[in-house]
Amino acid sequence: MASASDITSASPQAPNPTGLAERYALALLGIVDDLRQKEPGAADRIAADLEALVRLWREDAGFRAFIADPRLDAGAQRRGAFAIIEKAGIGTEVRNLVGVLINNRRLARLPEVAAAFGAQLATRRGQQTAQVTTAHPLTSTQRAQIVARLTEAGFSGVQLQESVDPSLLGGLVVRIGSRLYDNSIKSKLQRLQYAMKGAA
Repeated sequence: MASASDITSASPQAPNPTGLAERYALALLGIVDDLRQKEPGAADRIAADLEALVRLWREDAGFRAFIADPRLDAGAQRRGAFAIIEKAGIGTEVRNLVGVLINNRRLARLPEVAAAFGAQLATRRGQQTAQVTTAHPLTSTQRAQIVARLTEAGFSGVQLQESVDPSLLGGLVVRIGSRLYDNSIKSKLQRLQYAMKGAA
């Protein structure tokens, strides 16, 4: 795992959120707006619930397989997902979102919807979301280093959205705004391979 000081070369490449995920995220933000009067902390609570569910998805291979399994009918998905949600203590709004995703046969899009919700909420708060992909989960020290480096690079109010991709081998890939910082070992090996082909 490379340190955050290795965030160097940049190339323009925008993240690619789907319109579908954005629509679900905006619907959930609408619910947050409706709750704002009687519960000022609703946005943080719902965001934490959604992050907890996505963390389960990220860390539990069985849960990932369950969400992605197209053979399960809506009833089986609902029973399984709601049991997990109840056990994790996740609130009604996220439970209802999962129910709608199941009804529309889009439960596999849950991570995208969560990412879109986080990005929308961050934008609304004047924050910037950095999508950080690493080969291994980040430590709290590495998170702090990445935020510090991005702040030094001129980005303010940075929130990290983490994902793990073992195919990177090591290093990290950071997308923020229209910028891409790719310092993964996989990319370095690809660049070396291209250079060797060019020299041959």
